[in-house]
Amino acid sequence: MANAYLQGVEISASQFLDIFHHYDNDGNGYIEGKELQNFIKELQLARKQAGLELTDKMKAFVEKYEQSTDGKIGIIELVQILPTEENFLLFFRQQLKSCAEFMEAWRNYDADHSGYIEADELKNFLKDLLQRAKKPYDEKKLEEYTLTTLKIFDSNKDGKLCLSEMARLLPDQENFLLKFQGVKMARKEFNKIFELYDQDRNGYMDENELDALLKDLCEKNNKVLEVSKIPTYKNAIMALSDGGKLYRTELALVLCAEEM
Repeated sequence: MANAYLQGVEISASQFLDIFHHYDNDGNGYIEGKELQNFIKELQLARKQAGLELTDKMKAFVEKYEQSTDGKIGIIELVQILPTEENFLLFFRQQLKSCAEFMEAWRNYDADHSGYIEADELKNFLKDLLQRAKKPYDEKKLEEYTLTTLKIFDSNKDGKLCLSEMARLLPDQENFLLKFQGVKMARKEFNKIFELYDQDRNGYMDENELDALLKDLCEKNNKVLEVSKIPTYKNAIMALSDGGKLYRTELALVLCAEEM
């Protein structure tokens, strides 16, 4: 099936999902190593069978990874290679160009402040992206995009997206949440940390209190977090705040390993 899809002039959103899952054999969210080598061979074969030349992007991709045994690509890299219909997954990169913009969008579309974006909220988010990008769509196509996005990023299959799952739509270099995965804490420890840095005990952190927390986290975890990136981390996290007030539940999305 994947071979047939790779022969297409244009690949639908659901076909793209099938291709990704076919080559991501271990289900870790990446096509890497032997998986990537198999994909390259089958891509070249499929295009040849269909009488199609490799596109310039495909040629550059093959040249970069063909001889690499430790190559690794994620969903965003794959969608840039394949002729995916409307490139719907790239709307993030077109419309949300930084982590701060992503976090602000998250806060806007997590309408019930549950810490998750559920199917209806995700549908509204994608609808607004399509309208902002001036892309034509109908209700059936919007439903397909919503379900496909859920299937791709809902790693625990609970029918909704948490912040770290949704953030996989960002390119790795913009996704600072990947770095924070390594410093997440248990709920008890997180609550102690929050109370320690909420110095005026008003129930939320302001920019200065968050800045102090981030500096200490970077010093303690200097192999993972970069001191020079503190302004970037702070701007992105504060985008979750309510008028400059960063409450416990918002900060927990970034730093707590357990559901609050």
